[in-house]
Amino acid sequence: MPLLGAHVSTAGGVSLAFERGLAIGCDALQVFVKNANTWRAKPIADAEVAAFHAAHAATPGPGTAAPLPVVAHASYLINLCSPKPDVHEKSQGALLDELARCSALGVPGLVMHPGAHLGEGEDAGLDGIARALDAVHAAGPDLTARVLLENTAGQGTVLGSRLEQLAHVRGALDAPERVGVCLDTCHAFAAGYDLRSEAGYAAFVDEIEATIGQGTVAAVHLNDSVFDVGSRKDRHATIGEGFLGAETFARWLADPRWGDVPMVLETPLGDDGLGHQRDLVTLRALL
Repeated sequence: MPLLGAHVSTAGGVSLAFERGLAIGCDALQVFVKNANTWRAKPIADAEVAAFHAAHAATPGPGTAAPLPVVAHASYLINLCSPKPDVHEKSQGALLDELARCSALGVPGLVMHPGAHLGEGEDAGLDGIARALDAVHAAGPDLTARVLLENTAGQGTVLGSRLEQLAHVRGALDAPERVGVCLDTCHAFAAGYDLRSEAGYAAFVDEIEATIGQGTVAAVHLNDSVFDVGSRKDRHATIGEGFLGAETFARWLADPRWGDVPMVLETPLGDDGLGHQRDLVTLRALL
């Protein structure tokens, strides 16, 4: 069975994520390990780290004694290829800090948007991301958490909208095994990958294997799209209510290649805050 879940709040402490996730029917979680809109945050207290480990150990995944799969999402401020020296330095420091937080919590993957080249050019931007990742890895050789590069919608000068761009970054790394990939369905669709037909989906999966390799995919974001294919606009819609449609997600969920990969929602919560719970019901009805 697919490992379906959602991004859940950590307000009041990261350890509360498990209780919140179980309440809405999650078999996998995504969390922030600090405020996603700030560069710095207070260190996680030792007591909260211990509480997270205890809650995680007490929350097994579906049909297994293994703990529930968890990934984290990095700050939206991080831009590893920024040509602005202060932003570049802050980005590397923030990424190192978040990887350290994930490692302390036992979270194996940190999803990160690759960055925007801001006019410096695609190749310079991709190589800059690789060199910045190398620097972060050199500064934290014992960190256990991996960066998971997320594909993007490709708005503006944002990189990562094509799978070959993610492959370029990994191929330029000193230690490519320390970086995986997170796939976002809305982003792929907005970038021009039409996942709605069997042929379009098959072509996308073939391109995954030919570029990054299916084995590098450590997480998936299941999001419908407010805008049509190729819009380059990153706006998530409720499952089945956007341009991707329910059939697209039924096809994705039926593919056994994603059976062991945590797949989480980042869809609208709605006025009552229960959007993810409804979307999980919708996804499971498609199985």
